[in-house]
Amino acid sequence: MLLQVQSLNKTYTRGNQIVRALKDVSLELKAGQFVSIMGPSGSGKSTLLHLMGGLDRPTSGCVILNGDAIERMNDDELSLFRRKRLGFIFQFFNLLPTLSALENVALPRLLDGEPLKNIEPKARELLEMIGMGKRTDHKPDQLSGGEMQRVAIARALIADPLLILADEPTGNLDSKTGDAILKLMREMTDKTGKTIVMVTHDLKAAQTGNRLIRMRDGSLESDESL
Repeated sequence: MLLQVQSLNKTYTRGNQIVRALKDVSLELKAGQFVSIMGPSGSGKSTLLHLMGGLDRPTSGCVILNGDAIERMNDDELSLFRRKRLGFIFQFFNLLPTLSALENVALPRLLDGEPLKNIEPKARELLEMIGMGKRTDHKPDQLSGGEMQRVAIARALIADPLLILADEPTGNLDSKTGDAILKLMREMTDKTGKTIVMVTHDLKAAQTGNRLIRMRDGSLESDESL
């Protein structure tokens, strides 16, 4: 099993009120799945994704990726683990404005001290794969929203991650561009066997995956194959 989430709870304080964002959530993911997590605002879906990615720590419970318990890692170990084992795709792209598309794709490995000349062939290959082969030298302000998201997808793949986490990846795109990005992500899973967990509030987007988990009030409501 690639990913195991065991009895995960997340509690935080809002003013004088205690909020249970996640309540005893458990699930397992196999490699090669495209899993959509869907739910209304406040359902806990983004909290769950952040805990899977080590972007936050649970109040109790554990997240185990390929045998490694994420919540037991210290901050330095967690930072290294995220760079080498996880890929992230965000709603607002998070590209560095001063870097070219190729340099943005290469960034996770550049942060590990690898020279660009060693990373460049793989970065070019990924940009070619996602239809951006002719835009490698363009900076983010020279790209459309859909093009920037394609670059972000390539960046998520550069370290050959075990798991890709996508947080509302089409939320900042028009419907036509969003559909193209979702199609690309599904093709990526089918062709490369990469595992994707995507959070969305949109049923049409969620149906891109091959498994749909619905959440409500911090708990799993349903889990079905598509």
